[in-house]
Amino acid sequence: MAVEEKLLEIKNLKKYFLVQAGVFRRTVGYLKAVDDISFTIKTGDTLGLVGESGCGKTTTGMTILRLLEATSGEIWFAGKNILSLSKQGMRNMRKEMQVIFQDPYGSLNPRMTVADIVGEPLDIHNLVSNKKERTEKVEWILSRVGLSKEYTKRYPHEFSGGQRQRIGVARALSVSPKLIIADEPVSALDVSIQAQVINLMQDLQEEYNLTYLFIAHDLSVVKHISDRIAVMYLGKIVEICNKKGFYKNAFHPYSKSLLSAIPVPDPTIKRKRITLQGDVPSPVNLPHGCRFHTRCPKAMDICSKEEPEFKDYGDGHFVACHLLS
Repeated sequence: MAVEEKLLEIKNLKKYFLVQAGVFRRTVGYLKAVDDISFTIKTGDTLGLVGESGCGKTTTGMTILRLLEATSGEIWFAGKNILSLSKQGMRNMRKEMQVIFQDPYGSLNPRMTVADIVGEPLDIHNLVSNKKERTEKVEWILSRVGLSKEYTKRYPHEFSGGQRQRIGVARALSVSPKLIIADEPVSALDVSIQAQVINLMQDLQEEYNLTYLFIAHDLSVVKHISDRIAVMYLGKIVEICNKKGFYKNAFHPYSKSLLSAIPVPDPTIKRKRITLQGDVPSPVNLPHGCRFHTRCPKAMDICSKEEPEFKDYGDGHFVACHLLS
């Protein structure tokens, strides 16, 4: 892969949170939310990051944006390691990296009009020179996400969930970013509205050559929008491959269990459901060896002793599993 094709490259990224106890707040351990993960996203592509709740997906996204500071590792964006940037340097870089939050109700300021919500990034980054230009830019951006210019004077509580998420998309789009991290952007919406927002994001991606990190737990949604899939479990990425390879021939037992849980609309199709036993272990007290071995239906002795190597099994299909060794 040519260097210029890699818009985002993550190398050995870690994000640990201190676990403190007692009157004197003594450190008793670490919660390893993101533990030594690496991946790349090419310009114009979408990487779908999937996994159960609490596996570290959102923390990964927030750490890439430096809304949370990484414990260690490297985050290369457009050829720059953003972890080495100063506060002002990161402020300038934020124009290139935007986020769409999961909650369309909580992510918009209820005291601001739509014009101010979408226009605020333009003001912060000095992208407009006067009020008239700002108004025209805001109206144009709203039209790109399917909202009328009459909405500019309204407040968030006057909109439906789908409309609010469109406002969130407009806000992210306003500064013409290269990368958008979408943190479960449709999980709080009705199914019919989900399709509209996903189709909108795809249209915008094609028009503006946007690059997405699409965080989700719904594999049906991820299949519709992603070029590549990364599966995360307890802070580790256990499998990465292209969309076709994942849905046709996933290797990791955890990936197979997730795929078996996708509802099939045709009742005549019989598919064996892989039910995992037990609960997800605590990220504060992680199991030895492979983190999935406590729930894996195919676990071997080595799985509880040695952590599997994350290896390429051809065509960019990376898997961490002893079963393939």
